[in-house]
Amino acid sequence: MDPTVLQAGFDVLGDGRPETLWLGIGTIFMLIGTFYFLIQGWGVTDKEAREYYAITILVPGIASAAYLSMFFGVGLTEVEVVGRGTLEIYYARYADWLFTTPLLLLDLALLAKVDRVSIGTLIGVDALMIVTGLIGALSKTMLARYTWWLFSTIAMIVVLYFLATSLRSAAKQRSAEVQSTFNTLTVLTLVLWTAYPILWIIGTEGAGVVGLGIETLLFMVLDVSAKVGFGFILLRSRAILGDTEAPEPSAGEASAAD
Repeated sequence: MDPTVLQAGFDVLGDGRPETLWLGIGTIFMLIGTFYFLIQGWGVTDKEAREYYAITILVPGIASAAYLSMFFGVGLTEVEVVGRGTLEIYYARYADWLFTTPLLLLDLALLAKVDRVSIGTLIGVDALMIVTGLIGALSKTMLARYTWWLFSTIAMIVVLYFLATSLRSAAKQRSAEVQSTFNTLTVLTLVLWTAYPILWIIGTEGAGVVGLGIETLLFMVLDVSAKVGFGFILLRSRAILGDTEAPEPSAGEASAAD
């Protein structure tokens, strides 16, 4: 395959990094998502809805800061890997994920109304997934890199399994609107999050099948979809309103009210 295709991009800053085009576009999309959610939630008064807005606004907000830092070359380091030479690693991406992925999971946990222990466990395993992925990215031998990638991927599978089983079961106890929104967001999360370790293993941090330009483009698409797309679906749903799980009045209560 033509390496110029694998390195597709444009050096916006003139510093020899063609991936800055995709980092700049990612920054713009994250900022648009942040301000859109902020404007939409400005006049919201429902207590539960405000909680969802606060969490969901933070997600693209944090991501926009991470993308802007990577655009300007901050959060970038070089790692000398045996047999591969010098690799450029954007560790700011992992800092982004360490904060934003728990927030996304918190949104889902609040929808399902699970207990604090479940939330803590879910977020803890998620943090383990990100940290072990970062260790793999900074490792200097391919054996170590693949080992930590496997460790991180197993942690991700545990998180996704927990979403698809325990949280989904809890969500079934709530309203039809909540169930529908939860199921849609869970499928979106399962599909997009599964793509991350695949891209890692074929990208510059793994086997090096694709170059940094294409890798950055694909990570940007995944990030925008997993953060802005997720938030757009969630915040447009009535599932975030506190009255969506209010039980229907019984026949006796209805008669008394009359």
